[in-house]
Amino acid sequence: MEGSHLRKGSHVRHQRSAAEQQIADLLGTARSSLGMSVAFLSRLDGTTQHLEVVDASAPASVLVHEGAKVVQETSFCQAIIDGRLPAVIPDVRRSPLAMSLPAARIPRIRSYVSAPVRLSDGTLYGTFCAFGFSSDPELGKRDRALMDVLAGAAAVLVEPEVRDQERRSDIDARLDPVVAGGGPTVVLQPIVDLATGARVGAEALSRFPAAWAKAPDVVFAEAHSVGRGHELEILALQRAAAHLDRVDGYVAMNVSPATLLTPRFADLLATLPLSRVLLELSEHDPVEDYDALSTVLLPFRAAGLRLAVDDVGAGFSSLRHIVVTSPDVLKLDRSIVAGVGEDAVLRTLVGSLVTFGHGCGATLVAEGVETADDADTLLALGVDLGQGWFFGRPGPAEALAPAAQSYSGPIEPVLSSPARV
Repeated sequence: MEGSHLRKGSHVRHQRSAAEQQIADLLGTARSSLGMSVAFLSRLDGTTQHLEVVDASAPASVLVHEGAKVVQETSFCQAIIDGRLPAVIPDVRRSPLAMSLPAARIPRIRSYVSAPVRLSDGTLYGTFCAFGFSSDPELGKRDRALMDVLAGAAAVLVEPEVRDQERRSDIDARLDPVVAGGGPTVVLQPIVDLATGARVGAEALSRFPAAWAKAPDVVFAEAHSVGRGHELEILALQRAAAHLDRVDGYVAMNVSPATLLTPRFADLLATLPLSRVLLELSEHDPVEDYDALSTVLLPFRAAGLRLAVDDVGAGFSSLRHIVVTSPDVLKLDRSIVAGVGEDAVLRTLVGSLVTFGHGCGATLVAEGVETADDADTLLALGVDLGQGWFFGRPGPAEALAPAAQSYSGPIEPVLSSPARV
């Protein structure tokens, strides 16, 4: 399949992957069973035949090697796929067409057997072939049947890599215009004081094209899976930081532990008014090296940067984050916030986390607050701040109410325009 491959062509010998070695074993079976000099798996991309895995006798390996490329339209395989040559050729010299092809001269192919390698959806990946430097009148239907079976086994082995390459190409194709445009759209969702209803800050949230139908967390995870996660996160953080000049109060920004350790992230932090930045570390993202994380953050926290552990209550790893990083803010996950006004178990859990958090000197923020009942219950339980649709949906900076230090009166929703996606 065009754009997909088991391995990039190269004349440099490499350590075979497990799948490549299994394919080499299949090729060895084909070569020994047919008494041929060379057997190979090739990938056809529409213009070029790439020899991905080769099993050859010692003399033949000088002429045919992994990474070799052949013009597809002049190959035996293409002629066989087109039906211009049979799949089994006992004596190449008996076919004027075969003799007219370059391979009949170099490396002087005289017998040939080929089977298509098709993926599970019927797509042609390439061919599974064997050839000899002498004719073999014994070649026949049985040999073709053997090659068909071996080609089917090879298809099973190459498909996972092909699908992964397709996935990577699809992700890159989607990310390219977003990255070229400076990163995702970043909207702001208000964070309010539950006791006064006053907005004290806002969380910066990334938004990607609605046509993707993918949550931001999924997009970032996909970006990391193809080695572009740090790049995308830094762009999102830069977009979030740009809001600091447009809104008052603090701005909460999400970052993965891995991106936090990159030099580009430290360079970005060095340019920001740190007293107005709350850095959110998700409990879902593993921290490989807490000492390294603390070392990077130490000078910035000393300069006023605040640290939050996000998604508290959604799992167990957040407790490790909290104990090791001593965060300034704990953000309660929406899974334990929604419905807290009607659920005694949730109230007990949130109450325990409030006691724990305040005992650690941290401020508690509840995410996903959508009803007045939940807001009132959270306030009664001692939660400090709230965030959710009850107070405002994510939207542009212009939709945020001004931040205030105090407010008298009952909690009222701070309205915001619908989220831009």
